[in-house]
Amino acid sequence: MAAKNTNSRFKPKYHVKKNDTVLVITGDDKGKKGRVVEVNYTTGRVMVEGVNIISKHTRPTQQYPNGGIIKKEAPIHISNVQLVDPKTGKGIRVNRKEVEGKIVRTNKSGEIIK
Repeated sequence: MAAKNTNSRFKPKYHVKKNDTVLVITGDDKGKKGRVVEVNYTTGRVMVEGVNIISKHTRPTQQYPNGGIIKKEAPIHISNVQLVDPKTGKGIRVNRKEVEGKIVRTNKSGEIIK
């Protein structure tokens, strides 16, 4: 087994980026679509708007004077989401291709993803 690269500058290439619209393909929220709020490159997880809502019990603080149960989003693994094609609204698989000296994301049929 290869050693994991622990270099802090190392950033893996993932198929989704911040502000992409994704489709959840497995888990309790399967079939839901949402916008990627955050991508955590060290853990390989993404925060998707309106997906994987958890209940967090909090004691009273200045931010939450009454405390109680707070609903918030939790991260899900990046392998459980798929990029959504803006034209068709369906999930697509992502490739990378070099175009004019730059590496761009493309779908499997070769169309460039903005």
